[in-house]
Amino acid sequence: MGSEKPCVIVTGIAGNLGLRLLPLLADYQVIGVDLNAPQTSHPLRFLNMDLGLEESCRELFLLLREVRPVVVIHLAFVLDPVRTGVLDLDRMWQINVAGTARVMEAITEANRDDAIVGKFIFPSSVSAYGPHLPEFVSEDFRLGAHTLPYAIHKMEADRVVQGRAPALRGCSVYMLRPHIFAGASVDNYMVGAFRGTPNGRSQRASKMRDRGKRLPCLLPYGSQYLEHRLQFVHVDDMARLLAHIVRKTEPESQRLTVLNVAGRGEPLTFERCIELARAKLIRVPGQWAFRAVLQVMWKLGISAIPPEALPYITGEYLMDTDRLRKFLGEDYESVIRHTIADAFADCFASGAPATARSSTAIQQA
Repeated sequence: MGSEKPCVIVTGIAGNLGLRLLPLLADYQVIGVDLNAPQTSHPLRFLNMDLGLEESCRELFLLLREVRPVVVIHLAFVLDPVRTGVLDLDRMWQINVAGTARVMEAITEANRDDAIVGKFIFPSSVSAYGPHLPEFVSEDFRLGAHTLPYAIHKMEADRVVQGRAPALRGCSVYMLRPHIFAGASVDNYMVGAFRGTPNGRSQRASKMRDRGKRLPCLLPYGSQYLEHRLQFVHVDDMARLLAHIVRKTEPESQRLTVLNVAGRGEPLTFERCIELARAKLIRVPGQWAFRAVLQVMWKLGISAIPPEALPYITGEYLMDTDRLRKFLGEDYESVIRHTIADAFADCFASGAPATARSSTAIQQA
């Protein structure tokens, strides 16, 4: 047993971030948990598990006792109901919020008599803070997500982690709040809006994708919307940060470490993002019209952007990442290699897919 590689469990392994992380854990035995097996050639033991079901807590507890992982990385989270096929809000909540609680409960029980799991890592999200923030909030800023189910679930799961961290018995907890993921492999609401990909489930959307049809980028009238700034973090930098924490040997002074995560450098204005994406911009008369257009595109199955995402498209939410810089120290630039601008530009690099569609039902995108 002593010669075997240490074990790491990754939930949501088949999602984009899980697939980017896997090659970075070659010196570990990785056990991946998801609803669907990941499409990868990297060594992996895969287990089908539905964290949206109550019985998954015991399944995971037994797995922890069997393989004794040094780290559990919890990436399983439904971001896009259309792309993942999880359209029922209660089902989405069971996976996102209750699923997070089940993972932590399993660790608590596994560590009851013996500190098996030494680290638990959970990516929360900038969206947990809400869509309208004063400049560059720190990790201590109150959470205020609303309207968008994904953001609300991130906020609630964030609170679950904060509340349960002290009970994990010898386990250090790392909660990361990344800004919008970017990169050639990424396909989320914001990147999709700039790419103009018709990601809906309708036949019409499928035909539009086949023809390479690109939807315009929409914004209400008013210069403030073009001046709103955005931060991004390259998904590969996020994967490197997770791997860095897995390998970190220095003990933390506190049980829970919370870190805002964004790329290096200055934020991009919405206008600059449109320029970099070479997107066509169409202005509409006010947020009411913007919402109406989003609603129509959603109902017709052309767009996968729910109307509830409107505040997060038109709002400004920037984070202070000084704590991350101090946490990484001299490793900062080797982990966070991309500037915000470079991370965003990579979404449109030669060879980047027009869409990164996935059939995975549980993922961190």
